[in-house]
Amino acid sequence: MAISLQAPAKFNRFLGILGRRADGFHELEMVTTVLDGVPELTDTLQAEPSETMSLTLSGPMSEGLAVDESNLVLRAWRLLEQEAQRSLPASLHLEKRIPQGGGLGGGSSDAAAALKLGNELFNLELSQRALLQLAARLGSDVPLFILGGSVLGLGRGERVFPLRAIPLEPLLIVHPGLHVGTPSVYLALSAVGYPFPEALPSRGSGEAPPWRNDLSGAAIYACPMLSEVRQALVESGGDPLLCGSGSCWAARYSTAENRNNATGAIRHTHPSWGLWSAGA
Repeated sequence: MAISLQAPAKFNRFLGILGRRADGFHELEMVTTVLDGVPELTDTLQAEPSETMSLTLSGPMSEGLAVDESNLVLRAWRLLEQEAQRSLPASLHLEKRIPQGGGLGGGSSDAAAALKLGNELFNLELSQRALLQLAARLGSDVPLFILGGSVLGLGRGERVFPLRAIPLEPLLIVHPGLHVGTPSVYLALSAVGYPFPEALPSRGSGEAPPWRNDLSGAAIYACPMLSEVRQALVESGGDPLLCGSGSCWAARYSTAENRNNATGAIRHTHPSWGLWSAGA
């Protein structure tokens, strides 16, 4: 029998770079919210037992995605097989709605869904701790999707801790159709200079962190057209913040009405951009 699992996008409302580590990665501090309840920004992974292993794709954001062993879904499945010490043949289908290279964590969310789905489908009874350890081997953003909700991420982002829910303001998320590679943004940090390494200030339980992304300057350096998106959001009355390493931006508005008015205005002036509402 086939079972399916939702793989939602994420939004970093705080991303601080605290320095470069000896292993070449960067020391990060992040506060992330998984965007449950936004169907247009949620992938769906379906699986059923099969005699052979296969992965098929569909959906508006599936074009160009590989279905070979480099795919994060298949990589996650292979890790499960290593952990279970046996083959777990299944027919997988991924409905892809989260933009690629947008900073919304689509691939990482798909990988986390694969770990959870395979664990359930084959009754592996792996604990959340075990799934988190496997997730960290796949990528820095994968563990946060194992937890869901609001998450504090430390280290490369792979050390995750659940937070009390942090409500989101009325948000407009914009995808300008650009693909920004995360490695290119981190490489650009050396050109634009590292931001001042200011850690996350202490907050009360459930209190929102600062609205900050230390990768913004480097992302615009790597892809100057991102500044056009930011300007359009500012002119619409929004307070924009880059999503992860880009190319999506999220802007917060004082009211849902202002957000909805901005959506209409931007859709008129930039009809090719993807627009999604989230938060209140």
